[in-house]
Amino acid sequence: MTEAPVSFPTEDGLLLEGLFTRGETGRGCAILCHPHPLYGGDMHNNVVGALQRSLTGGGFSTLRFNFRGVGGSEGSHADGLGEEEDVRGAVRFATDEEDCPIFLVGYSFGAAVGAKAVVADERVSALLCISPPIEMYDFSFLNDYERPKLLVAGDRDFVCPVKPLETLFASLPQPKAIHIIPSADHFWGGMEGRVADCALDFLQGL
Repeated sequence: MTEAPVSFPTEDGLLLEGLFTRGETGRGCAILCHPHPLYGGDMHNNVVGALQRSLTGGGFSTLRFNFRGVGGSEGSHADGLGEEEDVRGAVRFATDEEDCPIFLVGYSFGAAVGAKAVVADERVSALLCISPPIEMYDFSFLNDYERPKLLVAGDRDFVCPVKPLETLFASLPQPKAIHIIPSADHFWGGMEGRVADCALDFLQGL
């Protein structure tokens, strides 16, 4: 399966660039949301790339894209609110392209804005938050989220410390899963495959 360049609009009139891979019919499409653009995050991030390779290897379609103001995407950074519109645009694109379950897979900033954008969207069947930045964003909006969800973090993550993450996890309704990976920090250098395998295993189990 080969990634192909795509573009799609947001409701506020911007055109975003992305890369789309079509997987096995009906398997599901994962929307991959990258980390904070003001700290160098884009759709070619090491974790996003590992997720894309793992999920397409498992037969899933994937859509990774650049938030507004990143790479060839129009606009400028919008403090998370505009980026939520970007995620909704990605969901519209995915549902137009694929008649299959849609999954939101966000890493760091991408987990914060991605999860908030789709929490009430019934088209999205499951939510995967990789290294959710719980020291910077309030994730209590997930307390009533009853669809499947996965939290993944390393035990050395300064942006997503283990104890607060476990507290958040305890507050969430089932179905839910959590993975704490030893010796991994927020950036997953050299351990991208571990988090990608967690995501693939979770989606294959749905």
